Amino acid sequence: MNVKIKVGLWTLVAVGAMSLAACASKGVGQTSQDLSVAAPAYQLTPEQSRLYDHYFLEAMVQRQKGNNDAAFDLLRHCQTINPNAAETYYFLAQYYGAMKQTDQSLDYFKKAAQLNPENETYMETLAQVYIRQQKFQDAIAVVERLYDRNKDREDLLEMLFQLYQQENDLKKAIGVLERIESIDGKNERLSMAKSEVYTRMGDEKAAVAEMAALAKQYPNDLNYLAMYGESLMMNGQTKQALEIYDRILNEEPNNNRVLMSLRTYYQAEENQEMVDSLTWRVLLGKNTSQDEKVYLLRQIISANERAGGDSTEVLQLFRQVMAIDTTDVDMALLCATYMDLKKMPSDSIKPVLNHILKLAPDNSAARLHLVGYAWSEDDKDRVIELCQAAREYNPDDMAFYYYQGIAYYQRDSLDQALSTFQNGVSIINEESNPDIVADFYEVMGEILHKKGRAEEAFAAYDSCLQWKPDNMPCLNNYAYYLSLRDEQLEKAEQMSHKTIKAEPKNATYLDTFAWILFMQKRYAEAKIYIDQALQNMDSITVGGDTIGNAAIYEHAGDIYWYCEDPDKALVYWKDALKGDTENKVLIRKVKLKKYFKE
Repeated sequence: MNVKIKVGLWTLVAVGAMSLAACASKGVGQTSQDLSVAAPAYQLTPEQSRLYDHYFLEAMVQRQKGNNDAAFDLLRHCQTINPNAAETYYFLAQYYGAMKQTDQSLDYFKKAAQLNPENETYMETLAQVYIRQQKFQDAIAVVERLYDRNKDREDLLEMLFQLYQQENDLKKAIGVLERIESIDGKNERLSMAKSEVYTRMGDEKAAVAEMAALAKQYPNDLNYLAMYGESLMMNGQTKQALEIYDRILNEEPNNNRVLMSLRTYYQAEENQEMVDSLTWRVLLGKNTSQDEKVYLLRQIISANERAGGDSTEVLQLFRQVMAIDTTDVDMALLCATYMDLKKMPSDSIKPVLNHILKLAPDNSAARLHLVGYAWSEDDKDRVIELCQAAREYNPDDMAFYYYQGIAYYQRDSLDQALSTFQNGVSIINEESNPDIVADFYEVMGEILHKKGRAEEAFAAYDSCLQWKPDNMPCLNNYAYYLSLRDEQLEKAEQMSHKTIKAEPKNATYLDTFAWILFMQKRYAEAKIYIDQALQNMDSITVGGDTIGNAAIYEHAGDIYWYCEDPDKALVYWKDALKGDTENKVLIRKVKLKKYFKE
């Protein structure tokens, strides 16, 4: 058993300025650990009271506006007017805490609580500060005092239970549970908690007796009887525990709690035959819930991996369990996940994923997994088909619009790709993943540019960079297309410079930067960067990018022509022509051995 009492959460309520001023203490005295000690009387003059109220109210106004420096200074001024105002210390303590002056912060929280011990907010805050600083005994004293004043606050008892355990004062922890029990009566939560604490104390007799009393109070509830058996088993009374388990199974043969307890017992006894028998009994039981099956299978998978990871036994379990309940989506999904973990062939996993989609067409995890397989197999038609169905069942999942749009784009179906991305953009919201949204706009920009809609393409690139300012492909393409139009070359240079700074050996980015310099007639600088692009050509030749290489060679030729090296320029133009044989301008350059502009 591992039982924890839920700790009640305290909400720190900001106390209103005027009400705080109204409840200000009138006594002066030194901070005392004994919060019950009243401070001597201290009387403000009417003028002092008026000034204090004025400055304190202004401090709260500045605090509300977020002007914390001003609020802090005003509160310090309030402190000089009335050195015995609890609310001033309370708010100053928060500021000192924010400034990491923990000792000063604690002293001021203590001062606020001492000056106004009836204010529960001050007392609760002080207790929390003690807890954060692991001063549990001090926290206990404050919480006990709070509870003495308000016996309806059961959350304070739950806090005390945790605090006494932190101090390893288990007897007092039991006493707190008994206080809660006097309010709520005996119940499963409290009995299990008490039994666990008694076990930690080494009082096996009391631990067992606690669960026995619960089972006796509810004799018709076999669940409580099973808990009693678990307590006996935990405290070494194995024979009595097994007798209780037999009694329960005679009345309820499919009591999974008992079956699982017995399985754990036989695992400890290393009786694998009984472990396997109980495993099948639970997994194949008609009354076993999906959660119980998944929990047990996770245990089995974990144990199997520790023993070497032979998947044969695990897959056999999956097959038999799934044969009994063919509608169990969770089990099928766990099976597919396990098969993927074991790096099994996709052809053996895909039938399981397709089975999941038949049962739950809106299961995006299974569908996305299938999309991944189709993508790796370069089956663009299957990607499009899967994503189209996903858009019906999961219309807000941007991933499916993205993969479908890219598949259309790579198939050169530009209109369908653009339509898909535009539909995906329509579901963007504040919680959308910036990386995915930026990629949407980037590809839209490429499509629009290919379709000759340059202004719309540039607008798409602008949107991309709003979502992700460091999207390098977008920065590069945007800059290059501007340079081709001989427009906004300074802006193009700035964007392109970001790309080569981020990836200084990317030949494509270096070529773009060189070309922008060329368009600005900065030929000597352009030559430096085109040489670097040529040196790093290997970075883009993977996959046979001959057209991309041809463009770099042609740019190199153009730049060398203007750097008054026509022989080298001709060499590069000829290299470019090998990869772009239909380029008429390039053919003329080679034929006439001189530069021509398109």
